Amino acid sequence: MIGKLTGLVDETGDGWAILDVGGVGYLLSASAKTLAALPPGGKPARLLVETQIRDDRIVLFGFHDAIEREWFRLLQTVQGVGPKVALAVLSVLAVDDLVRAIGAADKAAVGRASGVGPKLAQRIVAELKDKAPELGPAAGSRAEPGTPERDAVSVLVNLGYGRSEAFVAIAEASRGLGAGTTTVETLVRAGLKELAR
Repeated sequence: MIGKLTGLVDETGDGWAILDVGGVGYLLSASAKTLAALPPGGKPARLLVETQIRDDRIVLFGFHDAIEREWFRLLQTVQGVGPKVALAVLSVLAVDDLVRAIGAADKAAVGRASGVGPKLAQRIVAELKDKAPELGPAAGSRAEPGTPERDAVSVLVNLGYGRSEAFVAIAEASRGLGAGTTTVETLVRAGLKELAR
């Protein structure tokens, strides 16, 4: 299985890119966000890869970072969401926006993706609401327990708020205050203000 490719950007199109690795061109499907992050043609690039084996072919999906790849995998755990729909969601919503939309049960935001109707948007929000905080960007893609952001979420949960709404509030508070520069107490106070809006 291919997990990462590093090479030269050969060509890009709507939903795909070809990466030239040692003279071999790898065709990767990718979200609009990942494609926008690629350098111009002929320049070096690195993409994380998800490999899927179909009946008649091997399909490669490219990602700018690990958190987007994790969300690509996670979205496909929802019934009715295949790779095409998962990429469509990640094309219209950056990961932090997707986490906020799921945490706030904003099915209209998720429903902006091509191929996602109201029922599927509701299913995505409902099935992933408890997983969103685990893959959220507020404290980095793989924040360790004990960071101020994670501790602040725990404080709000202990105060009776839902995990998803606590996460969204702390994510907003962290963004406003500057991640990594605040204490748990400051984040909790700012989070409570977000929740009171």
